[in-house]
Parts: sequence; C-alpha cells; structure tokens
Amino acid sequence: MSQTPTTVREDAATTAAAAAKPRPARAGRPRARAGRAPWEEPPTVIGQGAKGLTLAGVVAAVAVPLWIIGLTSISTPGAVNRAGGLVIWPDGITFDAYQQMLSDGTVRTALMVSFAITLVGTAVSMIVSVMAAYGLSRSESFAHRPILTLLIVTMFVSGGLIPTFLVVTGLGGYDQWWSLILPSAVSVFNILVLRSFYSTTSADLIDAARLDGAGDWRILWSVVLPTSRAVTAVIALFYAVGYWNSFFNVMLYMPTSAEKWPLQYVLLTYVNRGNGLPGSVNSGFGAANAQTAPLTLQMAVVVLTLVPLLMVYPFMQKHFRTGVLTGAIKG
Repeated sequence: MSQTPTTVREDAATTAAAAAKPRPARAGRPRARAGRAPWEEPPTVIGQGAKGLTLAGVVAAVAVPLWIIGLTSISTPGAVNRAGGLVIWPDGITFDAYQQMLSDGTVRTALMVSFAITLVGTAVSMIVSVMAAYGLSRSESFAHRPILTLLIVTMFVSGGLIPTFLVVTGLGGYDQWWSLILPSAVSVFNILVLRSFYSTTSADLIDAARLDGAGDWRILWSVVLPTSRAVTAVIALFYAVGYWNSFFNVMLYMPTSAEKWPLQYVLLTYVNRGNGLPGSVNSGFGAANAQTAPLTLQMAVVVLTLVPLLMVYPFMQKHFRTGVLTGAIKG
C-alpha cells in the first residue's frame, strides 16, 4: 500500500523528534557537564564532598591559629587568666598591648632594622640571582655547564656551620650589618627556577634585539625581564620572606648588639625571657606587665611580625601560577 506525501512527512517528523529527544541518563552514572574535556571523569557527590572537606580543613588550619593569636593580643589580663592561656573566644578587649609595644624604643628600632634588612637583602639577592640565571640560561655563555654543575652540588654538599662562621668572622663580619645579608644572599634553587624560565624566552625576540644592536645587558633589561615579571615577583617574595623571618644569623654574628637586632630576634628574646627586652629595662615593656599579661604582649609582637607578610601575599598570589609553575614545566 503506497503512502501519501502527508503520511511520509508525518513519519519523518516523528523520527526526527525521537532522535532529538535526550536519552535518560544510565542509572548509577552521573551525567557529564557540558564543556568538560572528554578524558575528565564526571564529578561525584563523594568526590565533591571530599574536596570541600579538605579545603575547609586547610582553611581552618591556617585561620584558627591566626584568630587565636590576634584575639589573645587584644585580650585583657582577666580574659587571659580565665582562658588559662591563649584566648579562643572574645572576653574583654583592649589594645593596651599594642600601645605599650609601639611606644617602646626597642621594638620601633627593631621594626626599622627588619625593613632595612629585607629591602636591601632582597635587592642584593635579586641582582645576583637574575644575572646568574640569565648567564646560565644562555648556551653560548662561558663555562655555563661547569658553573651550573658546581651550583647544583652546593645544594647537597656544604661546608657546614663552623667553616661558614670562621669565614664570615675572618672577613670582619662579626657585629656588622652585612653579615645578616651576604652569607644567605643567594639561593641555588631560586637561580634554577629563574634559569628555567629565562631558557624559555623566545629566541626570535633575542635575535631581533641583537640585530638592532642590543648587547646582553640591554637584552636582559629590555627583553628578558619584561617577559618574566611573574617569576621575578615570586622569587623576590621568597627572598623577602626569608630575610623578614631570619634571626639565626643574628644569633651567630650579632648576639650582643641589641640596637641592631631585627624584629624576629627581638620577638625570640622576649618570648624566651617573658619579661622585658634586652636594652630596654626602663621601657614600656617593664612597666606593662602590671597592666598587660606577658602572653598578650608576646602575641602582639607576633601579630606585628605577621602583618607585613599578610598585606603583601594577596597582591603576589596571582603571580604564583604563571611564575613558578611556568618556569618549572617543560613541553
């Protein structure tokens, strides 16, 4: 029996509608989200929940200690006594510890010393590291392979603490400012990260600069550094954090000059002694213990050392992925 044109059109429309109708998802398997790569497994409820719990645990591990330190630093002596030490919940707020701490000449001097050491030390370390990394990244540079091998060896083999101390003191570094910077001015790991990134700089850009008459200094300043701002910022942050938190060199080369101590060593000394700071017998810390708990003052100094880093990190966070990871991944 022959079909009429109308019947054929109706059958074709029915078939097209059935083909366009989405098929129900197979039981027990989640549907893949639109835009997901074919090789990526679709998310599951258990996987998403585990990721959320892990992230919440990491945030709590970072935020809870900061909360306790900050809250204890602004708590009254009564609140500290009732809590038996560190305060977890607000119970009497006062900023006397910060007022007394900042009015103390030793803390103010130590803060300025820390800023000066961090700025000068970071500048020296970056200058040396950038020049070394650029030289080692150029295959035509003189003896770059033996020098690179020698640097890598120093990452695993060192002379030790006593030879380092003898060398620094033999060069007149005892009780000198430069002894807090130069002994730890260069990190081989940071040089290798910079070298790896500089090696990926477009050869066409460098060749074009050479055709225009640019030398190595000009290429480094006008071509390599502008194209590697991310990794440069990250390495500078690494050096700055290291100098800001450093106190071991002070213990070795400047143990008696309290007026030259950075903030971290002042904090260490105050936490160990608990009452007063060396060189500040008549300072606000001596009289503060009658009004402020020693633990509150200790936490206030800890907060003072953390604030600069907490202010810098949010602005540097965007550079981490494009900085360190790009310089470490090949292919």
